[in-house]
Amino acid sequence: MKKKIITSAFSNLYTDQRIEKVCRTLYENGYDIELIGNDWNGAEDMQRPYPFSRIHLSSKSLKTAYFEFNWKLYHALKKKADRNTILHANDIDALYPNYLIAKKLNIPLVFDSHEIFSEMPAVQGKMSQKLWRYVEKTVIPELKWMITASGSYAKWFQKKYGIQPIVVQNAPRRLNTAIDIPENNPKILLYQGAINPFRGIDKVIKAMHYLEDVILKIAGDGPRKHEYENLVIKENLNHKVQFLGKLIPEDLRKITLTADCGMSIEENGGDSYLYSLPNKVLDCIQAHVPLILSDLPEMQNIKNQFDVGEIIKDHQPENIAAAVKKVLRKGRMNYKSELEKASQFLCWENEEIKLLQVFEKASNAL
Repeated sequence: MKKKIITSAFSNLYTDQRIEKVCRTLYENGYDIELIGNDWNGAEDMQRPYPFSRIHLSSKSLKTAYFEFNWKLYHALKKKADRNTILHANDIDALYPNYLIAKKLNIPLVFDSHEIFSEMPAVQGKMSQKLWRYVEKTVIPELKWMITASGSYAKWFQKKYGIQPIVVQNAPRRLNTAIDIPENNPKILLYQGAINPFRGIDKVIKAMHYLEDVILKIAGDGPRKHEYENLVIKENLNHKVQFLGKLIPEDLRKITLTADCGMSIEENGGDSYLYSLPNKVLDCIQAHVPLILSDLPEMQNIKNQFDVGEIIKDHQPENIAAAVKKVLRKGRMNYKSELEKASQFLCWENEEIKLLQVFEKASNAL
């Protein structure tokens, strides 16, 4: 008999594609899934084939929201978990309550670290960084089952805490339909993802001065959106840059398919960015869209295996523009065969095999 899994995350669940894919895979493979998130960023209507709930948070600041969520999550898990349960915590900000309940009931805990939470730019030099580091060093060395989103992350955790996480990349499902390559004029350069610092967005906006017959579309939302909108006005680039806002995954996929060039030019804003394999890279590959990429380990690794785009020389706007021009000059058609090869390899259908093996082992421990 397949076991019950309670998955939890500090997330409103709606746009978290990794959690959706993981839960769906487990559900489709016979596990009894329950998903717990929160309503911190709103609680849009959503449909899932398994039960889910969102813990209501009344906190006004993110700092207090973390404490409130962890307290309420602990009590929710205490009610819902029994000795036939596998707990599944997503990221450090949901780990501690899961750890306490797992110890109390002597049940398995699977930890999925989507990033290196304690090394993210948003927490660097702050009190919260000390807190997350404390949770890491207290809990992670005691874990039996851990997964993470990139090979470089796995090496970081192994070196730091002596654990060997299983790498489950956040690849999208295969697009098994024919992909039409549009004849765009002007050409479309696409940024998709959170509008955060160290993503290279301000640099690519300035790079638009060096690009003719190209429109930059920015799909997403985040704390730097207003600042970058003002930058576009200041640089007099309104005719060349469009902000599309936050899109639901289905609409974002449609936009991605129309792009001539994607981008993932993260800067080294600490170990979490340095060792990341951003979702947008794998999403563009699956849509057969070539990219400009940062010279960071995981992106360099993909470029070494498959010719899916161009590595930027550095973050100078003219050098970003030079990489974009190279991709556009070559054209989507000339990257097509390499993108097709990469898309067959870098897909959820391959990653979920490893995920299921981890949960099978955890299940056998009950």
